[in-house]
Amino acid sequence: MQTFSELNLSKQILKALSDIGFESPTPIQAKAFPIIMSGRDAIAIAQTGTGKTFSYLLPLLRQLTYSEQRQPRILIVVPTRELVVQVVNEITKLTKYMSVRCLGVYGGVKTTDQKQQVYDGIDILVATPGRLMDLYLSRILQLNCIKKLVIDEVDEMLNLGFRPQLLQIMEALPAKRQNLLFSATLTEEVEKMIADYFHTPEYIEMVSRGTPLEKIIQQAYKVPNFYTKVNLLMSLLSTNTTISKALLFVKNKKVADNLFKALKPEFGTTIGIIHSNKSQSQRFEAVKKLQEGKHRLLIATDVIARGIDIADITHVINFDLPNEPGVYIHRIGRTGRADKTGHAISFITKADHIHQLAIEKLMSMEIPILKMPAEVEISDELTPEEMPVKKDKNINKNRRDKKQEPTKGTAFAEKKEKNKKINLGGARRQESLRRKLERSIQNRSRGKR
Repeated sequence: MQTFSELNLSKQILKALSDIGFESPTPIQAKAFPIIMSGRDAIAIAQTGTGKTFSYLLPLLRQLTYSEQRQPRILIVVPTRELVVQVVNEITKLTKYMSVRCLGVYGGVKTTDQKQQVYDGIDILVATPGRLMDLYLSRILQLNCIKKLVIDEVDEMLNLGFRPQLLQIMEALPAKRQNLLFSATLTEEVEKMIADYFHTPEYIEMVSRGTPLEKIIQQAYKVPNFYTKVNLLMSLLSTNTTISKALLFVKNKKVADNLFKALKPEFGTTIGIIHSNKSQSQRFEAVKKLQEGKHRLLIATDVIARGIDIADITHVINFDLPNEPGVYIHRIGRTGRADKTGHAISFITKADHIHQLAIEKLMSMEIPILKMPAEVEISDELTPEEMPVKKDKNINKNRRDKKQEPTKGTAFAEKKEKNKKINLGGARRQESLRRKLERSIQNRSRGKR
């Protein structure tokens, strides 16, 4: 097995890795290192949990030289605030014995302090697209010194609607630079961006020894509706003591809030919640409590959870099955790390069946379906979103009748006599029509003769 000491790393980085307790690179780290060191553009297709953050940080830090210039030379763009914090923390660990100035910027907080830090001088900037453009347009931040660009989780950024900002960023950067792109999937949108802005990139596609599919026990339950899901979840939390540090995914903020309200009376402070409507301090605190074991379960949306990296997650629970198969792989990849066995439990409704088939096709395996526990009550109550839509058979007929027979009411008024006249055009137009008519009559008369 290859060790970090066999890579062309500096003594300072090797010492920092030793302090962290890392001895051997993951497959993607070992494969990406020489490619990135060569200066070529690179595209890495990697799932969560493969060590991709270190795969670009190690070679970038190895090549970074000391400088006192103010403007950054390395730019790392990520989709969420949480991922900004995570990447900055990793850089801080790796540069413990180096003189490197790193700054993370994201929205939701005042720009005053961030502008001052940019002005004071930085080497590496980690940013979300929106806040990056805010600072750039303020002219405090200049991008003309950027030599290395990293776009991490690009597929998620495009899903979040950051395409315009990403294109603006690419246009603002100097043409001569190294581009590194990391993504879980290669969509048409991602491939177009690569074609437009990357120069003969090297592709790095990894299916590592520790893929989620190999180390994660996947199970599912067929569940009819939201309230039955709640009953099933409460049963699992009450009977399964191995669920000690779990991430639970829901489809949106509304479901997250409703589920939190349903669980809180029974489980109190052992349940946490994060989504984009929560303040930054609330989100960081919820993640911290899960990491420390104070929370047993953290309810999250995909947008927020994308940037969370928590050690020793015992279970991932898909309260709502995602629409995209790749998102499912991302979710379950948060458990089963560091040679530990993980567990993924999914609640599947009738409407989810098509998504279940797509996920199983991607994994080339079926998800085992478990029998519903006898103690779980099957609820008949439906949420407003689950209510069947009633169609009025007469709605189209009523619309036609309204168009054909307008009702005379307070808003209806007869036209005045002068407005009922047909517009025949101006005097010149009328004279032209009269002449044409006379010629037509004369021609017909000649024909009869």
